Amino acid sequence: MEKIKLIIKKVCTKEVIFYGIFGILTTILNISVSFILESKLKIDGAIASAVGIILAVIFAYFTNRKLVFNSTAQTFKEQLNEFKKFVLGRALTMVLEEGGVIIFYNLVGLPYLPVKVALTVIVVILNFFISKLFAFKQK
Repeated sequence: MEKIKLIIKKVCTKEVIFYGIFGILTTILNISVSFILESKLKIDGAIASAVGIILAVIFAYFTNRKLVFNSTAQTFKEQLNEFKKFVLGRALTMVLEEGGVIIFYNLVGLPYLPVKVALTVIVVILNFFISKLFAFKQK
């Protein structure tokens, strides 16, 4: 029981909790935009997904930079470097997500929303580690 408590204490940090909150909001934005574009406006699922991802990345950058990871980058050059790293990391996970949508929705024919939700959960977890270890400057 003590080991479980220790693991929970290590995992449930302020950073992880805030990332979870903003990750949920980012995910809601991503899925809502994608779903509305695909189901209501009849835009191709892959295009709808890309638009949802792009809007979610912009939202995530601003919330993650200061509210989650407490970036210490101060100069314009440092902030620009962080933004480039953040976008690069998100671009890699976008390729993963887009590939998944194309494979599981377009080719396999699984329902769009469950595919999008499952892929988004995977991407959110990957993005945490990319942001923490690669994108944002910390003391």
